[in-house]
Amino acid sequence: MKDRTALEYYVLDVFSNKSYKGNPLSVVFTDGNLELETYHNIAKEFGYSETSFVYYSSAQKALNVRSFTPTGFEVDGAGHNLLGAVCAALFKKISIFHEQDETNHFVIMKDNPIPLTTSFDPVTEYPIVQMHQKPAVALKEVPASLIAKAIGLAIDDLTVGDLLPTIVQTEVAHIMVPIKNRRFLHDCIPDNKRLIEISKEYGFEGFYCFTIFDTKHENIVEARFFNPLIGIDEDAATGTAAGPLIGFLTKTKYTKPNTEYKILQGVKLNQPSLIEVMARENDILVGGSAVITMKGEIYI
Repeated sequence: MKDRTALEYYVLDVFSNKSYKGNPLSVVFTDGNLELETYHNIAKEFGYSETSFVYYSSAQKALNVRSFTPTGFEVDGAGHNLLGAVCAALFKKISIFHEQDETNHFVIMKDNPIPLTTSFDPVTEYPIVQMHQKPAVALKEVPASLIAKAIGLAIDDLTVGDLLPTIVQTEVAHIMVPIKNRRFLHDCIPDNKRLIEISKEYGFEGFYCFTIFDTKHENIVEARFFNPLIGIDEDAATGTAAGPLIGFLTKTKYTKPNTEYKILQGVKLNQPSLIEVMARENDILVGGSAVITMKGEIYI
């Protein structure tokens, strides 16, 4: 097309190794930073919860990633937006660590280095990425009555042992909301206006509602994530919330440190996703894989 630049893109389903499951993410390859309006227009055009833009920066000696929601909000933190972007670069066989020390691999997200560990599944040959988040910090409890009303449940439905709705942060601050069982979790009907008001009042972003499985289940919890503050009604897989959750559960003795667990998310959306998590002394690992579902060009 005359006088127009073509940018290659992938659409990946993240935290899954099956197309049309997991959390869809568009990843656009650029030669450097774009105009802010261009980021916004492309993210709006794709319409997924987030779109990531990537290029290899020789100056930073690292893969550079920026992510935007369809409403133009630039996303911070190590979530599916970063994991999918790294997987896309690895699928393209971009050598993203060749200028880095072997013991200190990282990518740049909004000018911040995010430590990573990568490998490849020996059977599927899909990339596996583990993002190293900061240790979880519990910031503040929020009245259960306030949360229950905002998600369409009774206060007793939020009863899980001695757990209370708590704002927890690794990279991004989200609230962890315990739900009594799967039925109540699936019955949640979020009132976006109320959720936004609570987010602004208490200074956090999203609501990570979860229920704990019994010990016989292969996954530790099932979760749902609502973040209307940045334009996400519901997300199928949320790495920036999975890290705080495993940190919160480990601090409250529901899970053990240095042990890998899996979080199931996206079931209600028919996009089941598995997020691998582990709380360690100095960091939290959040990992998984992704599969390419679409590939093409977008013009600017």
